Amino acid sequence: MDYMIGVDLGTTSTKVVLFDMKGQSHAYANNPYPLYQDTPDMAEEDPEEIFEAVIAGLTEVMRKGKVQPGELKGVSFSAAMHSLILMDKDNKPLTRVITWADNRAAKYAEDLKASGVGAELFAKTGVPTHPMSPMVKLLWLKAEQPDLFNQTAHFIGIKDYILYRLFGKYVQDYSLANATGLFNIFNMDWDDQALEVTGVKREQLPELVSTEYQLTGMSASYASVTGIDPATPFIMGASDGTLSNLGVNAIDPGVLAVTIGTSGAVRVVVDKPVVDPKGRLFTYYLDDGKWVVGGPVNNGGIVFRWVRDQLFAPEKITAEQMQVDSYEILTDIASKIPAGADGLLFHPYLGGERAPIWDANARGSFFGLSRQHTRAHMVRAALEGIVYNLYMVMLMIEGVAGKPKAIQATGGFARSELWRQMLADIFEQEVNIPESFESSALGAVVLGMKSLGIVDDLSVVKDMVGVTNTHKPNEANFEVYRELLPIWIRLTRELSGEYSSIAEFQRNHPNPRAKLAEED
Repeated sequence: MDYMIGVDLGTTSTKVVLFDMKGQSHAYANNPYPLYQDTPDMAEEDPEEIFEAVIAGLTEVMRKGKVQPGELKGVSFSAAMHSLILMDKDNKPLTRVITWADNRAAKYAEDLKASGVGAELFAKTGVPTHPMSPMVKLLWLKAEQPDLFNQTAHFIGIKDYILYRLFGKYVQDYSLANATGLFNIFNMDWDDQALEVTGVKREQLPELVSTEYQLTGMSASYASVTGIDPATPFIMGASDGTLSNLGVNAIDPGVLAVTIGTSGAVRVVVDKPVVDPKGRLFTYYLDDGKWVVGGPVNNGGIVFRWVRDQLFAPEKITAEQMQVDSYEILTDIASKIPAGADGLLFHPYLGGERAPIWDANARGSFFGLSRQHTRAHMVRAALEGIVYNLYMVMLMIEGVAGKPKAIQATGGFARSELWRQMLADIFEQEVNIPESFESSALGAVVLGMKSLGIVDDLSVVKDMVGVTNTHKPNEANFEVYRELLPIWIRLTRELSGEYSSIAEFQRNHPNPRAKLAEED
């Protein structure tokens, strides 16, 4: 049997999936690593820990799948966007991986917006001015750590690091380059103004290549460890967000993809780069004639994890002892509470926010709390708050790409029937859930198959996503949400004026217990 491997480099773990040519999964590995948050605004990873997770995952699926010589046709990659690593002249990391969730460059994003330069760059790059962007992170590093900045020989992302370790070459696909804020989406090259603003030289950046670009000749030592023939093509692939659209068959006009993993996003595919005139949505390259327009949110499953760890610690311990999924216990608890959580609202901005408010200083809050509310209400409100936030992003996309005709949903939350129904009720639309939950890995494989000439067109994914479950909106529930959503949106606007004040207080009075390493 012939196989392809999809590798998804995520924020808290790397997932590796062995697929056959019909999109069926034959082996799966999920290797977690810590997210280092020594201060409230920091969010870093260790590149070596991620590399080890990739090697372990490749080795595991080759072994589990009992892949024979010649059966593996290619390995294709998906990766989280906006990562940044500084490398020295000896190709050793000077930093850990600074992730999309790192907000230490917030001041420099605000300065760019105020100067008008941010709007100029957004019009050419399609990347909102926000500390998630490597371009903004570079301004922060240049200003606050000039010695480190000046030692840097190469500015790269996590996928670039992995491929360098395997092939000894720095390359970056158009999709991830697009997400750096340094790439001009209209001439498909590094943008001269962005390079001038950051002080980065073109030769310090990876070689730009297509998302279908192939690498061969993997290091013999890693080939031996993983069991992969060194001649096996490794296909660049694209960013996790764009590939998630592909992996859930949301590549036709008007088909909306909603993803909630650690973070989340709402996205739609268009046939040419379209830039939101208000600077609220991203525009990212997927493949020839396919661009993804949408909005990313910081606060997806990571909020659910916070609720579990901080509000339901006893249940978490019990779940571990019983060897059951702690999140299933929490969703079961939340399901006992009616839609709307009896008027308890939650703003899920625990780590700043990108879309829809683009405020790195944003902070979370419960509103409407009374003595009648319980922890069960709080978990229900938290889940609803995540979806309310995604709904606001959908409204913005409507203004650029029109009202969605269908919704395809994916991500870790898609395993929860409660969340799937909640999404249908709040969006007031049918929600389709493909059988394959690892949509970014599947998308990477489909793109890899096109690169290798195995398929002619990405549309073959419609036959590969598996059985689709459909959830229809519950009228009684969406009537409740119609009442609460306007209140939630008004509160978001009212609170926004105080976010910077409370964030500044937190920076000036750091919590000595804030350092943690989060597990997947």
